[in-house]
Amino acid sequence: MDFGVAIFPTHDAMDPASLARLVEGRGHESLFFPEHTHIPAGRRTPYPGAGELPRRYAHTYDLFVAMTAAVTVTTKLRVGSGICLLVERDPITTAKEVASVDVLSGGRVELGVGAGWNREEMAHHGTDPRTRMALLAERAEAMRAIWTQEEATYHGQFVHFDRVWSWPKPAQRPHPPVLVGGDGPTVLDRVLRFGDGWMPEHTPEGGIVERAAELSDRAGRPVDVTVMGVPADPAALAPLEEAGIRRVLHWLPSAQRSGVEAALDRYEAAIATLHGE
Repeated sequence: MDFGVAIFPTHDAMDPASLARLVEGRGHESLFFPEHTHIPAGRRTPYPGAGELPRRYAHTYDLFVAMTAAVTVTTKLRVGSGICLLVERDPITTAKEVASVDVLSGGRVELGVGAGWNREEMAHHGTDPRTRMALLAERAEAMRAIWTQEEATYHGQFVHFDRVWSWPKPAQRPHPPVLVGGDGPTVLDRVLRFGDGWMPEHTPEGGIVERAAELSDRAGRPVDVTVMGVPADPAALAPLEEAGIRRVLHWLPSAQRSGVEAALDRYEAAIATLHGE
């Protein structure tokens, strides 16, 4: 099992490039950034984490700017989105952004995608929350066509284009891994339709191990799973490693270097205890 981290890359925290150098230097496999284009001031959608929405949600750098900063100062670190809100993005533009960062990184991009939870945010982008999952699927499929075809065409209910040329193509073949975020009742269907892996959020009640096994059974092959938000606790890490989970990610605080390093110390101590060190 690989061990990585995730962070909201805010403008008043450790910058993405310095953070990436630190994380790679300490031997972690990957660094993931979430995305919110903005937070509607009149939001009515409740925050899934309960309570008040944390300040960091409205203060993040642009996702692909942060990813570019991270890949240009590292050589081995996998850099990903956790998650890219594809229902708020143009698929042609996003396909080019992903491919560009993948080429600049030498093929180190991981693309987590999802629809998100903030209905007012997606509505500001012209997305109907009631059809967001169908839109997500079509945009992901359209991007795959652009990455893998010299002259791509896609026609769906929401996405339409004829014969487009778009370079660069991704460094990874056929394209960077597409990790489908979410843990709802139909998420495994989405993974099987347009994903290369699953990216659920860790929850105290569990269920990920069982659903990961179901996913691989339905696919007829092992399917990679990246679990977001795993605490720095050997008791939380152990069942995931025993089940063969591909990767775990621990949330770092959006803080300056001392705060980030303290969180990394705790995470690394938990990993060492897990491995009997």
